[in-house]
Amino acid sequence: MEVTRQGGAARARLVAVLAVAAVLGLLAGAVALGAGRAIADDGATLTLIAYSTPREAFEAIIPAFGQTAAGAGIEFQTSYGSSGEQSRAVEAGLPADVIALSLAPDIDRLVGTGLVAADWAAGDARGMVTNSVVVLATRAGNPRGIAGWDDLTADGVEVITPNPLTSGGARWNVLAAYGAQLAQGRTDDEAIAYLGDLFANVAVQDKSARESLQTFLGGKGDVLLAYENEVITAQQAGAEIEYVVPPQTILIENPIAIAAESEHPEAAAAFVAYLRSPAAQRVFAEKGYRPLDPELRAEFPVYASPTTLFTIDDLGGWATLTSRFFDPDTGVVAMIQRDR
Repeated sequence: MEVTRQGGAARARLVAVLAVAAVLGLLAGAVALGAGRAIADDGATLTLIAYSTPREAFEAIIPAFGQTAAGAGIEFQTSYGSSGEQSRAVEAGLPADVIALSLAPDIDRLVGTGLVAADWAAGDARGMVTNSVVVLATRAGNPRGIAGWDDLTADGVEVITPNPLTSGGARWNVLAAYGAQLAQGRTDDEAIAYLGDLFANVAVQDKSARESLQTFLGGKGDVLLAYENEVITAQQAGAEIEYVVPPQTILIENPIAIAAESEHPEAAAAFVAYLRSPAAQRVFAEKGYRPLDPELRAEFPVYASPTTLFTIDDLGGWATLTSRFFDPDTGVVAMIQRDR
């Protein structure tokens, strides 16, 4: 988990954030204090706890929010890390006002502790703030000729994907691979067997999607299972990387919630509302996310439509999938890992 600072004051609160992270053993980055405009004496400081991949988008959106009437005088502390670790850190006491994670179960686990309201997913957006899809990232020129899921289990193909026990992105990858087999007419048993073959080719499992991207860019592996937006972010930074939207893939829906104990709930609500505005959604789209609004999505034809786009609900819903696939002792992934 990496903690950064945007804005000028409240250094003491940043120290508190770091102290909690250090106790948890989760601090993976340095603290960077950036100069920012002066804020009003009564300005709020919001702590945004987020998973690793939307960092660049938030770094563009937060200053834009500060230029609006609702955002004037608000400064931010931001923390980025793997979705599962961020969720557990908040549960363990990491201060938070707004929590943006990779998948709904990482928010839901905070409901039981009273840290997030039970109705966090109410409303037209169902608690979501961004969309993406799972893609297959390749080296420049796609030397392995990767076109779809079957290519990932070929002899000699090295696959990079994060660890499903820590990374929300990894869970999306697993379910995309599983669901793609069902979409091709294979049975449940055949889809599970495919996951075993896939993980037999997995060379590295980092803690987060961002770390897996860095591993791939460092030269390891032939194919990276990734968020589409993560690959686009890398391309925009100059990385020589390409990607294939497989014919069958999953719609990634990323949630956001306001912490129940936020000291500035009105400011937090204003920020979340802004994130769903056309202005912020355009920034997300420019950074590689698929906009929530279909009309806005039409402005970005770069996003290819897969032949079959399925959802978590199509596969049975998170409540069923989390226990079946990701239980650390009895889940499908745990059994596959033990058999490797």
